[in-house]
Amino acid sequence: MSLYAKYVWAPILDWCMRQPPVLEHRQKVVPLARGRVLEIGIGSGLNLPYYDTGRVEKVWGLEPCPELRAAAGARVADARLQVEILDAAGEAVPMDDRFFDTVLTTWTMCSIADVPRALREMRRVLKPEGRLVFAEHGLSAEAGVASWQNRLNPLWRVVSGGCNMNRRIAPLVRDAGFRFEALETAYLEGPRILTYTYWGTAVPA
Repeated sequence: MSLYAKYVWAPILDWCMRQPPVLEHRQKVVPLARGRVLEIGIGSGLNLPYYDTGRVEKVWGLEPCPELRAAAGARVADARLQVEILDAAGEAVPMDDRFFDTVLTTWTMCSIADVPRALREMRRVLKPEGRLVFAEHGLSAEAGVASWQNRLNPLWRVVSGGCNMNRRIAPLVRDAGFRFEALETAYLEGPRILTYTYWGTAVPA
């Protein structure tokens, strides 16, 4: 992690991820996880308080950033469930095929370098009856907003430490071999170019 990302962007991102509209969506999607759970990009562990401990056997959290793994480790100590933090990225999940009941991803697909590959990995490690549970921001359905997202994304990706505002979340999930059980979209509070949000569940097709 660069000094800029560590001391400027990471604190801003952490603040953004604690805002009420984001926390409201964490409270919607995280409790849907059950059984063996793989969280892609566990970050600093902001989802940990929202897991339903009666339904979750264990959480494996992938996080390639050492600073964020350290922050998550501090929250693990307060978690009321079993959590293991893995030094790995979404494109190469170090787990067996069909191992997990749930894969959870929240505001993570925007910054994964190779999202199609990561989604194929999520499908690989999910049991046939497993579920992908997600909340992600991405490309708006409004042509005017989407045009600005595409125009500004090259600069945004540089200043934001690798976040992309214009990922086509629904097609990416579908093309990786998933079928949506539920899919909702809406703008959260804030700039429309950054707050168009997709959330729901999907199963292996």
